[in-house]
Amino acid sequence: MSAESAQRGDSSLGRAATAKDVAAVAACLASAFYDDPLWGRWTFPDQRTRYEGVYELMRFWTAAAARYPWVRMTDNAETAAVWLPPGKPEMSKEEEARFTTRMGELLGERAGELFAVFDLFDEHHPGGPPHYYLSLWGTHRDHAGRGVGTALIQDNLARIDAEAMPAYLESTNPANLRRYEALGFAPTGEFGPFGGPVITTMWREARATAEQLAQERG
Repeated sequence: MSAESAQRGDSSLGRAATAKDVAAVAACLASAFYDDPLWGRWTFPDQRTRYEGVYELMRFWTAAAARYPWVRMTDNAETAAVWLPPGKPEMSKEEEARFTTRMGELLGERAGELFAVFDLFDEHHPGGPPHYYLSLWGTHRDHAGRGVGTALIQDNLARIDAEAMPAYLESTNPANLRRYEALGFAPTGEFGPFGGPVITTMWREARATAEQLAQERG
């Protein structure tokens, strides 16, 4: 591994995405979330236009987070995870304005319903302690079932454990709850749009690494 790769936080299991990777990461996540109860079927119920809509959601979120070295991906974007480091905003004011305009173009009168859901996300997001936020994680359908997504997220969590930091996420698909629980996340609450899908908040406590435990004992 080169010094430049190490500085970016690259590993044998993935690397940090750059602005050049945004389209590929967004395509991966759009494939993964196409049938998601919230971001797919509820937000864009018309299958004829759903992929475009989901892709635009993922493109905006990925592009905004790519300023941090915590949009993690495999080399060919088979799988990707969008993390926000502790205390970092998801979007700038300018990005939020462009995002609002684009969602209005895609959803028309229903855009207000989506923005109301975003407000619910903000209301339920824990104010502390400082933590890493897993905004999105998905594997392209062409590569699902091979374990690449789990390998990537386990590598990400090992990095977070090395900092002795907790992590937080919202699961928009109940089918994924057991996967998150197996990674150490525990459900903490539920919310969602009226008559819509249930969103589960989940928290993973900070974990000491073997090296940290050895230092404490020594």
